[in-house]
Amino acid sequence: MPIGDVCTRRVFVAGRDATIADAASMMRENHVGNLVIVEETNGRRKPTGIVTDRDIAISVVAKDVDASKVTIGDLVTRELISAHENQGIFETLRNMRTHGIRRMPVVDTAGSLIGIVAVDDIVQLLAEEMSEIGKIFSQEHAFETRTRR
Repeated sequence: MPIGDVCTRRVFVAGRDATIADAASMMRENHVGNLVIVEETNGRRKPTGIVTDRDIAISVVAKDVDASKVTIGDLVTRELISAHENQGIFETLRNMRTHGIRRMPVVDTAGSLIGIVAVDDIVQLLAEEMSEIGKIFSQEHAFETRTRR
């Protein structure tokens, strides 16, 4: 199954020049733990970074930095790792593990943002699939009981 089928399509974004205070407010208002940093060109949103509530807590709050004077661009230092929408779940998980990340923007063939996937999304999918597998056993027993009378 391609990761584009699993990812969350509603993604909250900000530009690199947004302040950390603005980013934290956006996260609070939208009940999310991250914002994808994008550059908009010709109506396309290309992801260039991601900032999480943990980034803000560790790099701003814990260091007593004025969140109204620091931008998201100042905070993001790592190269963005993203997934292509046609990439498989296993490959996406392997990339997340290799890079030590829990959230990953998902892009289309042109590199435009189409969604975001978190480890939580994949765990939920796997739990649903395991539940369906478990139902096979009970259905098998019920089927045999009905057909062998």
